[in-house]
Amino acid sequence: MADDRPIDGKRIAQLLASELEGGGSSARLRVVDADPDVEATVDGAFAYAVDAVDTESYAADADADSADSADSAADENRFRLAEVYVQSDRARVEFLVEPTTAAEAAETENLRVRPKAVRPPRTLAFVEDGAQVKWILPVFEAVLARDD
Repeated sequence: MADDRPIDGKRIAQLLASELEGGGSSARLRVVDADPDVEATVDGAFAYAVDAVDTESYAADADADSADSADSAADENRFRLAEVYVQSDRARVEFLVEPTTAAEAAETENLRVRPKAVRPPRTLAFVEDGAQVKWILPVFEAVLARDD
C-alpha cells in the first residue's frame, strides 16, 4: 500500500498552520505574515511566522465578550515565537526563543533538530511529513510554557 502522508514542504506547512490556528494547539498562538504564494526552495522559503499572545493580553481577551473580540485582537500584545520555512520535502520551524527548551522538546518528540548558530541563537526543528505536524505541537507548547 502506498504511503499517503504528505511529503511536500508547502503542504506540511499548511497543515501545521491549520493545527496552530484551528485549536490543535494553544489558543495563544497566531499564524502571522503568511505568504500564500510561497514556493519551496532548497534553503527554505519563508512561509509564515508564529506569534504568541502574552498571558496578560490573552487573559484580558478571554474576559472580553464576543462583541469586543475583534477590537481586542488588535490590542493583543504579541511576541514572535517561531518562523516556518518550506523546502521541497519538508517544513523547517525556527524557534526564536527558548532554543534549549525547543531542542529538548523536539528531541523528545523524535523530530530532527539542530541549533542555528546566529545571535540570538535559534533551534531548527524539521517536520518531514504530515504525521510529524502533530509531533511539533508539544514543542510549541513547551516553548510557550517556558517563556511565560
